[in-house]
Amino acid sequence: MPWPHTINFLNNKHRRYTGSAEVKRRYSQIKPYLLKFVRILYQPYKFLFFIPFLGISTCICGSLAYALTYVTSPRLASMIGGTFWARANSFFTPMVVEVLGRENIDAKQSYVIISNHQSHYDIFVLYGWIGIDFKWVMKASLRKIPFLGPACARLEHIFIDRSNSRAAITSINRAKEKIVNGTSVIFFPEGTRSSTEEMIPFKKGAFRFALDLEIPILPVTIVGTRNILPRGTMNLFPGKVTMVIHPPVEIKGYRDKDIQRLMDECKTIIQSSLPPQKATSRL
Repeated sequence: MPWPHTINFLNNKHRRYTGSAEVKRRYSQIKPYLLKFVRILYQPYKFLFFIPFLGISTCICGSLAYALTYVTSPRLASMIGGTFWARANSFFTPMVVEVLGRENIDAKQSYVIISNHQSHYDIFVLYGWIGIDFKWVMKASLRKIPFLGPACARLEHIFIDRSNSRAAITSINRAKEKIVNGTSVIFFPEGTRSSTEEMIPFKKGAFRFALDLEIPILPVTIVGTRNILPRGTMNLFPGKVTMVIHPPVEIKGYRDKDIQRLMDECKTIIQSSLPPQKATSRL
């Protein structure tokens, strides 16, 4: 039985016997031990199959995307190489992804897409399931990663040197020329992955970008990737993730002096789809 279905089976068994308080109590007592046993069984698969597969697939898909840019557009190369890479690694984790709100996307419209950031697996979710052409805003250090870095450069993703504000501004200004005709840009406005259940205060870059280009902001909430791969660990474990695509936020009526209000509005929207215990954060 695939790992996510094993976990769902345990949860369904819990719900099935809710009519018996005693059975429910006993199941609640043994459930942590059952999950611990499943985790132990998963370890050989993780180290002997999945981690090597991740490395090999990154080399192959990165090389494929790089090569395709010489015979087709970066948009098509990204959709082929990047989407396949993300979905293949999600399948073999395995991670099940549910997408809500896809009807909120207009494929002909460019957006500044903003998402909360819980795990490296957020990248798989967005690349594999957002379904539109986009450019990443990523740390300049990622350019040095073999296969991945050169491929991202050829796909015209945006590298930002955070240690050099002038260079970062230059990179952003050059990137604005690419965000047209349905090509969007993705920011993690927290700037990094959150190490707690709370969202980190937003940075202003994504919102200034939207105001400068006068394009709508598309808020996205990702729920569940923290449980699959928590920040700073190798505790990979299968699971289910939900990606909620919210209605776009139009920036008409906002000016530079209103940027904090725009940030607060977008953050509230993203938080609205987080579980209650994860939705408490400083605005």
